[in-house]
Amino acid sequence: MSRVEAKHLQILARDALCHAGTAPANAECVAEALVAAELDGLASHGLSRLPAYADQAVSGKVDGAAVPRILREAAAAIVIDAGHGFAYPAIDYGLSAAIPRAREAGACVLAIAHSHHAGVLGHHVERIAEAGLIGLGFTNSPAAIAPWGGSRGLFGTNPIAFAAPRTDAPPMVIDLSLSRVARGKVMLAKQRGEPIPQGWALDREGQVTTDAQAALDGTMVPAGEAKGAALALMVEILAAALTGSSYGYEASSFFEAEGAPPDIGQSFMLIDPERIAGPAFGARLELLLTAIAEQPGARIPGARRHQTRAETARDGVEISTALLSELRRRAEAAPHTA
Repeated sequence: MSRVEAKHLQILARDALCHAGTAPANAECVAEALVAAELDGLASHGLSRLPAYADQAVSGKVDGAAVPRILREAAAAIVIDAGHGFAYPAIDYGLSAAIPRAREAGACVLAIAHSHHAGVLGHHVERIAEAGLIGLGFTNSPAAIAPWGGSRGLFGTNPIAFAAPRTDAPPMVIDLSLSRVARGKVMLAKQRGEPIPQGWALDREGQVTTDAQAALDGTMVPAGEAKGAALALMVEILAAALTGSSYGYEASSFFEAEGAPPDIGQSFMLIDPERIAGPAFGARLELLLTAIAEQPGARIPGARRHQTRAETARDGVEISTALLSELRRRAEAAPHTA
């Protein structure tokens, strides 16, 4: 393992994506998001994704030059077409339009259609909260969870994220996958040649497995069992049905270069708390969070992530030597031309 300054890693990731045919502005946006995941200690959604992203840009599975555009809009709703490009530029574009609308109307729904992997969903709702709004985010993903009682994956791991603004502290952020663990952790274990803990996943026959590849070929165990599977269904509706994108069982893999675009969707709800609760919202939220913090051993969601972010920004990102070499190789490679 090596420790590397975040800015240097962002430059490597950007150059690797550009050499794979990604437009510079999109490459910068994606690289920033991947390094932000590393800063928060979320390696499963960080630079380990870069090789797959770059290979998909080369193959055309993701359109690295896509320019997001508004498909439909209303006073408190915006639908963005990601154009089978990377999700990060589309979400950035959509939030830039949705935040002022939420302030004006009191709330706004943002839907992202024909999209790709959204990375750390909590980062997107954190941006909403930094603007003084409550944010909820939903994204579906390629099939990895079977409906409860079934055996074939239909739903993605389908993360849900929530963030609320605080007066004198960073936003409170809740970010969770609807599988017992995020599928990216299984992919990371496969890349490292490591087994996964028992209880994370099932193989194709529905048997518990500790083999990462067997888990990727099978299904993930839903968080909360039947409740988690029901929530995954809810996210499929909010992220895919609402945006006209692919359901999890229709979507192609985030990890493979070949095939059709994943074509998944995201949706966000932005709420102005002061337009609904008045100026007392902040004080009421702090009352609840203080009650949590006063209990020994209890912690406010997101607090550890903010601490890790500060430490990693100071000390550098810990990254495997193999991945660092791969980033350098791709960053220095001859640019891809269509």
